[in-house]
Amino acid sequence: MTTNGIDDFLEHLRVERAMSPHTLDAYQRDLQALQDWAAARGAAAARLDGAQLREFIASEHRRGLSPTSLQRRLSACRSYYAWLLKHGAIAASPATGLRAPRAPRKLPQVLDVDEAVQLVEVDTDAPLGLRDRALLELFYSSGLRLSELCALRWRDLQLEEGLVTVLGKGSRQRTVPVGSHARRALQEWRKSTGAGADDFVFPGRGGRPISPRAVQVRIRQLAARQGLFKHVHPHMLRHSFASHVLESSGDLRGVQELLGHADIATTQIYTHLDFQHLAKVYDAAHPRARRKG
Repeated sequence: MTTNGIDDFLEHLRVERAMSPHTLDAYQRDLQALQDWAAARGAAAARLDGAQLREFIASEHRRGLSPTSLQRRLSACRSYYAWLLKHGAIAASPATGLRAPRAPRKLPQVLDVDEAVQLVEVDTDAPLGLRDRALLELFYSSGLRLSELCALRWRDLQLEEGLVTVLGKGSRQRTVPVGSHARRALQEWRKSTGAGADDFVFPGRGGRPISPRAVQVRIRQLAARQGLFKHVHPHMLRHSFASHVLESSGDLRGVQELLGHADIATTQIYTHLDFQHLAKVYDAAHPRARRKG
């Protein structure tokens, strides 16, 4: 193990935990900041105690990091010290009991049902229209992450059964339904390309999968073309999928499974049902709430 074990820890995340390059970059930046802070004080990151780690977080706060960034930084530290503890490199974790400032919880931006329908019903006669329709319908139908959609191959789809299997965060596999509109759009798109089972559903250049950036740009263009003057992005479609399913079903655990969240606390952000909608449901359902005519 290296002096601080940071390189070994990151290799563990890459190989054993199969974390995405984006997540690994975030961990590396956070732990590099910890290592630099410790080195400037003549200390080793692996040898910091609880008071020193608290001072590191406080100094990052004074430097202007947002509560969200501080929470992420502290989370990386917790994971790092837990790994050192597991391997006997330290006797106790200095992160125990340490909390970052609470970040204000932002509700996800979503499209309402009419806006979602307006967006996905693009003109299929336009250049790339069949592809665009299939891409938007699948996003909204199944709540896929951007990375999951880009990596999708035709063999991952069972269109007759209306199912798609994806490999999500932490290499967790899940199978989710594909709605009838998305199935039809995908079938038309595949028929137009003659793609085989191993081909990417949405190919980019040179037979490679379409890039996340290309999807982001295309969705923004399509939203403008469809008359939606919001900052529409792929994750907004995932948010909209989750919000609309939860509003209709009330099944938080089911939405958790559909989204592939490891922790239901992550899914609970979608419980932001409109108060007026709840009031109408209450008025209609509760015998002591109904107003007399």
